[in-house]
Parts: sequence; C-alpha cells; structure tokens
Amino acid sequence: MNSLNTYIDHTLLKATATEQDIINLCDEAKKHKFFSVCVNSCYVSLAKSQLNNSDVKVCSVIGFPLGAMSTKAKVEETKQALKDGADEIDMVINIGFLKSKNFDAVWQDIEAVKQVMPNNILKVILETCYLEEIEIIKASELAINSGADFIKTSTGFGTGGATIHDVEIMKSVAQKCNVKIKASGGIRDTETAKAYIDAGAERIGTSNGIAIVTGQKAEEGNY
Repeated sequence: MNSLNTYIDHTLLKATATEQDIINLCDEAKKHKFFSVCVNSCYVSLAKSQLNNSDVKVCSVIGFPLGAMSTKAKVEETKQALKDGADEIDMVINIGFLKSKNFDAVWQDIEAVKQVMPNNILKVILETCYLEEIEIIKASELAINSGADFIKTSTGFGTGGATIHDVEIMKSVAQKCNVKIKASGGIRDTETAKAYIDAGAERIGTSNGIAIVTGQKAEEGNY
C-alpha cells in the first residue's frame, strides 16, 4: 500500500464553504501532500491559483449532488471547470434515469461529459445508497462503457456514504476493465480508510484526510 496521503481527494463541498475555507483546504492539501482537492466548480480557479507550483491536483464535482441536471448543463459545467484549471471531474450519474431503466439516457449523459475531456480523469458517482445491488452493477457497467476512469460510491450528501460491500460489488465489475474505484462518504479514520483500500478503492474522497493520515479522531458529520 502506498502512503495514505496519496489516496486522498481532500474534499470540501458544503454549500456554506467560503473562499477562505477553500484557501485553507488547499494549504492543508499542500502540507499533507494529498492527491487532490475536491471542490465545487465555482472554486476551481481559486483552488488552482492556491495550488500553483504544487503537485496537488484540482478535482471539480459536476451535476452535484443530485445528478438530475440536463446533460447540456453538465457538459457546460465541465467545460468551464476544465477552462478554470480542473485536472479531474467527479460527475453524478442521473439516478432517476437509472431507476427508470432509461439506460440509453444514463450512458449518453456520461459519454457527453467524457467527450469534452478525453485527456482528463473522469470519476462517475453512482450514489450507491439509493441503489439495489443489481442497480449498482448496471450503473457500474454503464459508467465504464461510457468512458469512466473511476467509478465512485457516493456524494456524501445522500442518505448514506460508502460501504465495503458496495465497493466489492463495484470492484467485481471494474476489475475486468482496469477501471478504478473511489470510495467516499463517511470515511473518517485511518482504520476505515485502510479497509476501503484493502477492498479495492484506489482513491478516498473525504473531508477528514488530516485525521486519516495523522491517526486523530475526525469530526462527526463530516463528508
């Protein structure tokens, strides 16, 4: 296992996040050498400027947190995030289309985003707390076939976050095609992070990265 810090997307996605909060997030990411910061798209340019001359990447969420925006809206948000300096994109799948079994609409939504970012990493958030096992499998397949580089468990804003079982289901689909797994939502300490990595996660989305790498107790209720 690599050092834990290299797995972490240091995350701040709360509606109340201020510009100073984002600056602090970036300072923490540089100090602990996290893989990236994960922010809402309006803060990509600020994060990019704060991380200039560092190895920390900028990840922007798209269609967050519901995934229910039009495909065109997701595509335009992606284009702007890339223009502002995003290295990676975490987009939310259209859960309602998936539940409707409108699978063409689901993959077309993802594919449209991937088409405008062929050289950047795309992570597709499945929001597993709302899905049955068979839906997790189907959503994983649709995301992978549409060009996802990672499939991701959760936004952290649903009714629940990642579970080891969900990651194992996703891994069973993803390992056949070399697509990676990101676990997020409710990962707050070293032991839990290691358990997800052991289960197959190659990236951890968390607002508790410092607690994870230092062995401290995290704040309850954090992403």
